[in-house]
Amino acid sequence: MIRLDHIHFRYDDFTADFNFEIARGEFVAVIGPSGSGKSTLLSIIAGFDSIQSGRIILDGKDMTEASPSTRPLTMVFQDNNTFAHLDLWTNVALGISPALKLDAAERQSVDDALERTGLKALARRKPGEVSGGERQRIAIARALLRDEPILLLDEPFAALGPALRREMLDLVKELQREKSYTVMLVSHHPDDASYAATRTAFLSNGRILAFEPTQQLLKRRDLPELEDYIG
Repeated sequence: MIRLDHIHFRYDDFTADFNFEIARGEFVAVIGPSGSGKSTLLSIIAGFDSIQSGRIILDGKDMTEASPSTRPLTMVFQDNNTFAHLDLWTNVALGISPALKLDAAERQSVDDALERTGLKALARRKPGEVSGGERQRIAIARALLRDEPILLLDEPFAALGPALRREMLDLVKELQREKSYTVMLVSHHPDDASYAATRTAFLSNGRILAFEPTQQLLKRRDLPELEDYIG
């Protein structure tokens, strides 16, 4: 579960206010124009950005003052998910131990995560030797290893074509159902929200103007900002 309780955030001349709750096991999308605060929202939840007031409740615990490393979540970004000089197996293993000191059970868990994400046959290849979609699977494999209840996805598939984006969304949806992850996906593509999310939040200027079932939200014609965004 994710609950942002009257959050106020300010950085330079940008302000944001968030007050909402997401149930355990929900798949929620966050859409909106560039600069609306989508990535900031995830950074606040993850603890990378400090808030001025309010409370952040994650998995039933007040994590407002908690460091990012102690929050019960995994965050996947669009870029910087791999180390080019390391093979895929090692890139995934870093999710367990930055020092790569793994026991037999941990090494097996890396193998299992690679198999689960379709990377086992590519384990000894370098990131530059595989496709963009396969590189993004590394981040999903790491998320499996961490196995935290909350998965935050900050436009991780934006650089992929429509077919690969759909394939990656299928993988995330499958894992979400199996593990009961609570998923928040930031995307510039409303069709990603339509395909994967049960509910969608529309952001504009640091505010959530609508947060409702995805198909219902995408059909609305009474929000000028939303209509301008979707076109």
